[in-house]
Amino acid sequence: MNQFLLVDGYNVINAWKKLKEVGKNNLEEARDLLIQELVDYKHYTGYHVLVVFDAHYVKGTNTKSFFTKGVEVVFTKEHQTADSYIEKKVEELMRNRRNFVTVATSDWAEQQVVLGSGAVRISARELRIELDRIVKKIHKKTVASKQIRSTLEDRIDKETVEKLEKWRRKQ
Repeated sequence: MNQFLLVDGYNVINAWKKLKEVGKNNLEEARDLLIQELVDYKHYTGYHVLVVFDAHYVKGTNTKSFFTKGVEVVFTKEHQTADSYIEKKVEELMRNRRNFVTVATSDWAEQQVVLGSGAVRISARELRIELDRIVKKIHKKTVASKQIRSTLEDRIDKETVEKLEKWRRKQ
């Protein structure tokens, strides 16, 4: 099964307090912070992650799409909203029954369209909770792997280590 997470970028930025504050001064930094969190999500879950940002007010723009550390980032073309882009993408992905699609947005109308297309929706708040849960799991795994890699030398006192080393060198 192919699993996809589509994210309405500005909707999430405006729903998360930290990103909203950063975005007031530097929207590019807020986008980068969101993308970095989605990179972690992608690498932990294996989902295909696509984050969509509106560029429909930017004159003369065409759709721009690129990958950042495995996450696809899309800026819509002039006169196209992230919602309309996501709706088309969901319809395209749902044609294949082996695809499981989740859309992260707090836009109620968008959620209804997504559900009508057969995809699953989560709110920006639910995405935040999921990302926090994954960060905790990653941290727990990291701590566990560090404990597994400990050596005997890490667990005994320095004097005993020196005696064992002297004994090893004599043989």
